[in-house]
Amino acid sequence: MEKRNLSDWAGQVALVTGASSGIGEAVAEKLASVGMKVALCGRRKERLSALAERLDEAYGAECLVLPADLRQEDDIHAMFKSIREMWGGVDVLINNAGLGHNQSLLTGKSEAWREMLEVNVLALCITTREAVKDMRERGDKGHVLHIGSMAGHRVPAIGAVYSATKFAVRALCEGLRQELRSLESNIRVGLISPGMVETEFFEKYHQSAEKAAQTYSRFKVLEASDIAEAVFYSLEQPAHMQVGDILIRPTAQ
Repeated sequence: MEKRNLSDWAGQVALVTGASSGIGEAVAEKLASVGMKVALCGRRKERLSALAERLDEAYGAECLVLPADLRQEDDIHAMFKSIREMWGGVDVLINNAGLGHNQSLLTGKSEAWREMLEVNVLALCITTREAVKDMRERGDKGHVLHIGSMAGHRVPAIGAVYSATKFAVRALCEGLRQELRSLESNIRVGLISPGMVETEFFEKYHQSAEKAAQTYSRFKVLEASDIAEAVFYSLEQPAHMQVGDILIRPTAQ
């Protein structure tokens, strides 16, 4: 079985959501390094611009900076409009944007639950729908990868709502696969579910940099680049092979 050559990626268009830090940033760099055009989506324009500049200097990469609030559907449509005008559409979608709040079912704030549901689930659905439109028009081929979580495979003692959003991502991934099969489409779908990765996630989750540092110091956790490698592993397999689900934990977790 032969994997795709690096030259196969030249000119391919990838959209990475949540690209301003962590896993999204690492994935964007990996895809840029193999010659892909990368659309960088995130809320922090200055970080996206700095990343685009770095990728240009390091790889000569073509990048499109797309500041967007994924809770706003108009922002998502504007993002795809920009990509279509610049490059004609999307070939690869990395649905990475997501967040968690430490808000329990019994005492949690509704707004925190709503933000998790809107970003982790609804925005993922909208971006997937729009990207698949492009892929079908661009030869009915491409790849959609959702970045899930191990919290989508078991429910932790706290964080049930966050966990529920990641269970939803699993269901949406399989549902998309089945819908595409019913259309006899060549678009591939996959889910990558990391365990603990050192990103900005826990700082937001705990609303504390100190608590986040304590969490990451318990044992050797994953690095964002580990997940980027898993993303590329899924993408580089031959067209007849679909990697449906990858679970990645730190060895000590």
